[in-house]
Amino acid sequence: MNGEHPFHPPVVTTPQGQPLDVIELRGLTVDCIVGVFNRERLAAQPLRLDLALFLDTRDAAAGGKLANTVNYGRLAGELRFLLESCRFELLESAVEAVCRYVLAPATDDVPRARVHAATVRVTKPQALGGLAVPSLQIHRTAEEMRYAREDKPFGRVDIIHEGAGYGVYRLRVKPGGTIPTHIHQQMEESELVLGSGMLLQGRPVERGMAFHWPRDFPHRYDNPTATEQTVLCVDRPRFIVSDEVETDAPPEGLAPVTGISYYPHDAPVAPGSPAEKSP
Repeated sequence: MNGEHPFHPPVVTTPQGQPLDVIELRGLTVDCIVGVFNRERLAAQPLRLDLALFLDTRDAAAGGKLANTVNYGRLAGELRFLLESCRFELLESAVEAVCRYVLAPATDDVPRARVHAATVRVTKPQALGGLAVPSLQIHRTAEEMRYAREDKPFGRVDIIHEGAGYGVYRLRVKPGGTIPTHIHQQMEESELVLGSGMLLQGRPVERGMAFHWPRDFPHRYDNPTATEQTVLCVDRPRFIVSDEVETDAPPEGLAPVTGISYYPHDAPVAPGSPAEKSP
């Protein structure tokens, strides 16, 4: 493993002493800004992420439903988005942000099993020019996490993590709710649509699509569905209340935007379908 130590998560048990199951995601490589030196602030470098999630997968095994486990394909995309968007100064911030995100309670539009604990390691393979490979590994439990929330006219905001120069938030848009047309004059914003059924700029948007909002770009979300819909948001710097400036849509209408997909596009195979039966 290029001189690196193997990834060895601890054994985690239930209060009754039974070991929890472990879903691992290893070797996720993401180019991102991380570091305090000028050269590290100007050019992205590869980070490698190793992750272990501790949960009970028995309901998933019995029922065959992704909602009873963790969709690691989508999670990989969400973590890639998070690491690319935040521009961390320290490995400590990157690892903590990942832990806090994966341990946050699930939302109705993105159901999954409860994750009781997580072990996260982030490695900077190029940081020391091959002389050594620095990494940081931490272990956190869901019980120790506290997430502030703010009620908004469109629904609510979960504050996942705030660090030096960035903030990570979940925007939870209630049924029929709207994040009205607005611009930011100081913050840059990146957003990943997690829910299914949202409208962006008045047009349907597929879940897993990410968008970058430069300063002074008008944008708007609507939730016409009967279910709360969630958007993962990264602000740089962290959210400034006075910088959420509502504005009228341009006379020609809101500009359509093209996003980047962070989710795999494989559709689940229906039970009993020809695809499932084929060898």
